[in-house]
Amino acid sequence: MIINKLCGVSKLIYNIKFLFLMCFCCVSQVTFAQQGMQYTQYMYDGSLINPAYAGADEALSISLLHRNQWSGLEGAPQSQTFSAHSLFKRPQLGTGLFIHRESIGVHQNIQIATNLAYHLPVGYQKTLSFGIKAGVLNVRSDYQSLQNGNPDPTVNDEIFSGTDFNAGFGFYYKSEKLELGYSIPSIINKTVNVNDSITLDPINLNHLLFSQYHFPAGNNFVLSPGFLIKYFQGTPLSYDLNILTTYKGVLTAGVSYRKQESVDFLLRFNLSSQFQVAYAYDYPIGSVSRLSQASNEIMLRYIFKFKYNNVNSPQ
Repeated sequence: MIINKLCGVSKLIYNIKFLFLMCFCCVSQVTFAQQGMQYTQYMYDGSLINPAYAGADEALSISLLHRNQWSGLEGAPQSQTFSAHSLFKRPQLGTGLFIHRESIGVHQNIQIATNLAYHLPVGYQKTLSFGIKAGVLNVRSDYQSLQNGNPDPTVNDEIFSGTDFNAGFGFYYKSEKLELGYSIPSIINKTVNVNDSITLDPINLNHLLFSQYHFPAGNNFVLSPGFLIKYFQGTPLSYDLNILTTYKGVLTAGVSYRKQESVDFLLRFNLSSQFQVAYAYDYPIGSVSRLSQASNEIMLRYIFKFKYNNVNSPQ
């Protein structure tokens, strides 16, 4: 019995070393990463910001999200995201598909990627996961639309489009009450030259650190405080602070503060044990409020309840 325990410990140490080695190999190849996607309801589906989450819901999970940022402002960011992921019981692998489209003025980005996550049990209802994402990123800029039918002869390429390989990785830990994750969700290693006078470098390395803690408050309520720390290379550190309250597992309401940018209000209904509808309203504050309007985000999510034994859903 002692020998079996020692073998189990050795296997655990080996697996953890393997995860960190994979992480180091990914980081050593990084030169640029895509500027981060903006989500308010990232805590409902962690695969939006961390590929290590793929399969953590113990079932096939499908999410659709639409974000209309700074509503009413011409050329403001709009994005649509489709995420689907599931779990293989053995060897505890999660796989998923991620599609994201974003438009900002004359620029449009489309990302298509697959997620792969390995979930390693590290104790009773405790799991350490490592995930990688690989796919393609297409960037298209239509400068011709800015000229209102009067082409500028000094601009050689009025429409630019380029596609490159894209990747990401992350770690995710969860227990019965705690979630903790770190990710670099988008990595690319190429600067694009449009012509001799224009160079597009929309790519920067971004780091995301996420945590949320769930604890009961009486018989019917669960409180879930959390945070998301965001660091984009060359920009000031940003963060989201939030607290959610869930009533009888059916209705979730909460508020979030995004540093010097907005106060966000969140509402989610579990229409059934599988189907969820969620909405977030971002109210701009500070200097941002003088330049922009409120943002709206709608999310639909369906989780097929096929249960597995060793990976437990934090939701």
